[in-house]
Amino acid sequence: MKQIKTRIGMKQGLKTLVLSLLAGLVFVGVSFQVIGGRSVAALASPAIAQVPAAQVPTPTEVRGGHNFVSAAVQRVGPAVVRIDTERTVSTGFQTDPFFDDPFFRQFFGDNFPSQMPQQYRQQGQGSGFIVDASGIVLTNAHVVSGADSVTVTLKDGRTLQGDVRGVDEPSDLAVVKIDGSDLPVAPLGNSSDVEVGDWAIAVGNPLGLDNTVTLGIVSTLNRSSAQIGIPDKRLDFIQTDAAINPGNSGGPLLNQAGEVIGINTAIRADAEGIGFAIPIDAVKAIKDQLARGETIPHPYIGIQMRSLTADLAKQSNDDPNAAIQLPEVNGVLVMRVMPNSPAAEAGLRRGDVITDIDGQTMTTAEDLQRTVERSNVGQSLRLRVIRNGNTQTITVRPGNLQDMQQG
Repeated sequence: MKQIKTRIGMKQGLKTLVLSLLAGLVFVGVSFQVIGGRSVAALASPAIAQVPAAQVPTPTEVRGGHNFVSAAVQRVGPAVVRIDTERTVSTGFQTDPFFDDPFFRQFFGDNFPSQMPQQYRQQGQGSGFIVDASGIVLTNAHVVSGADSVTVTLKDGRTLQGDVRGVDEPSDLAVVKIDGSDLPVAPLGNSSDVEVGDWAIAVGNPLGLDNTVTLGIVSTLNRSSAQIGIPDKRLDFIQTDAAINPGNSGGPLLNQAGEVIGINTAIRADAEGIGFAIPIDAVKAIKDQLARGETIPHPYIGIQMRSLTADLAKQSNDDPNAAIQLPEVNGVLVMRVMPNSPAAEAGLRRGDVITDIDGQTMTTAEDLQRTVERSNVGQSLRLRVIRNGNTQTITVRPGNLQDMQQG
């Protein structure tokens, strides 16, 4: 009997403890802090758990305790827009020789190709943000490129027609002009001040879900476009783990002060938790030219290349099937020279190793890429090249990338 009473007493004590803990959990849900991009309940201390019910904050008081994310979004959110586009896409069925096959026509008739739609309307959606009260909107080139019509929807519900003023494919930037009154403006920060580990807030309209905010950190800086699998761009990205999805393209990446530090532009299809943004300093450098409809020059020399180290060169040289003997130095190995390119005209060859440009040491392909990009179209660049064990100087004059692409 005494044991039974003891068990009953233990159960009553446990019940009391559970009820006390449940009472404390009411306060756990009141205060939240952001950890690693997710909302996590801040654990209540024993002192908080014992606060009388009369002192529990009201909903109004709770809403008044905004964190930095709320403040940043309130500052920039009204200037973030949804961009809807329509473009005409040609199917090209009429030119397919398959339709000229007599066996095919026997079953479907001579008029079948003409009955199929040769064009259709394609709709797209992305994000953007207003940077000037006159109606200048920044977004990605791939959001509006080739669009027949552009519609811009503001957070306050206004829908305005957009005029694409300028598109620069290599930097994936575009400027759209809208006409409206009392337009909100997003403040621009400085991406040069960004450090790895800083907060990163992505705002946009992913997957058609307007006015979506996600939080993460800056994972790394100066991630080259070649490294993430888009070698046709000329960019060094801000990498972030803030969730970025289709439809976020063109929207702003903010710092904790609510300033734009980048434009969300790319995701990796084979990875989760990795997104990329164009640094806002690179945007500032060309946005006014794009707004005036000017073409942005992008110097290029026309080679495919890879970074070379002394160790890699030795491994290649030790292979009895190696096509060429490489100099065991650090530099940039020319893998291919594009026909009719400035590099071809200058006499660069496959297998050349570039060790410096104008006296500046080149140790990686990214070094060479950035050096060429910072030059001017037509400027003379003196390349120190090792070929067949001999060192020589080759002068290359960069051309304009858009001219090569259009040709």
